[in-house]
Amino acid sequence: MEKVKIVTIGGGSGQFILLSGLREKADFFDITSIVSMADSGGSSGRLRSELGILPPGDILKCLIALSPNCDVLKSILLKRFKNNMRLKEHNAGNMLLCMLFQYSDDIYQAIETLSELLEIKGKVCPVTTDKATLVAELANGERVFGESSIDLSHYRSEIIKDVYLVPHHKKNISANPDVLKYIKQADMIVIGPGDLYTSILPNLAVPEICDAIRGSSATLVYVLNLMTKANETFGFKGYDFIYKIEQYLGTKINKIIVNSKNPGAEVLMYYKLKQAESVNIDRDDPRLKERKIYFGDIINESKKSLTHDYKKLANIIYSLFNEKKENILQKTG
Repeated sequence: MEKVKIVTIGGGSGQFILLSGLREKADFFDITSIVSMADSGGSSGRLRSELGILPPGDILKCLIALSPNCDVLKSILLKRFKNNMRLKEHNAGNMLLCMLFQYSDDIYQAIETLSELLEIKGKVCPVTTDKATLVAELANGERVFGESSIDLSHYRSEIIKDVYLVPHHKKNISANPDVLKYIKQADMIVIGPGDLYTSILPNLAVPEICDAIRGSSATLVYVLNLMTKANETFGFKGYDFIYKIEQYLGTKINKIIVNSKNPGAEVLMYYKLKQAESVNIDRDDPRLKERKIYFGDIINESKKSLTHDYKKLANIIYSLFNEKKENILQKTG
């Protein structure tokens, strides 16, 4: 049976969770992960600043998520050094990927080498290899420079109006050619889950990416966030997330995956203290016509935090795969 070509777009922990689930269905999916290159904080930010390389953190997490040895690798490669002052707060995986970058002098070769070493079930592609800074324009007209500064939402009183990428050494930012090829070949493109302004939109801020998505015949799927984020998406309803992404894409999303289970009171109180609230969507909102919405319990709820459950999420996406297969059979039958 020919595999369904699935392309995921995102970054951060949301992409890690999504890929962890899809990896377990690699017999059915040919997986390509497109990763944002806007990270400017933590270990990635330091390596980017000190060595002039592209930030390795999101690439590393996606590679680990797609490895059959994910749990073991996560405990080793994401463990941070504490005692050595030069290495403090870096993790072993970032240092390994950094070494491969410098040894091969080719980001594609470095990723391919580590992919082979980790025996990953799929491909991981940076959205661009151009160095750029993510800039947020706030509602009052001010600008915040750098993904890590944008992410420190509790230091601001203004919400974000828009984000864009400013290239360091050239006039325009070019998309990774491989990414454009995979989007063109895709049967399904899954956007999210992840922070809207710092994980998802930095990918869509590369103009050729949106052009490629509009020209693709792939089913376009969006995994709606579980919670809002203070001063970034606080007060957003489900439609607001969808509308913002569609503004960038210049086309409608075909299918939307939405959590239907109400989080517990303790979890909601935890997020309320962080000025965050659960994301709701109106099933009867007339603005959502022409989009198919899939509701389901897709959360993994600990005592405090709330994330998507990777198995539940992968199962819903797999059901979309079966639905697509049934539609193909109906058309050819």
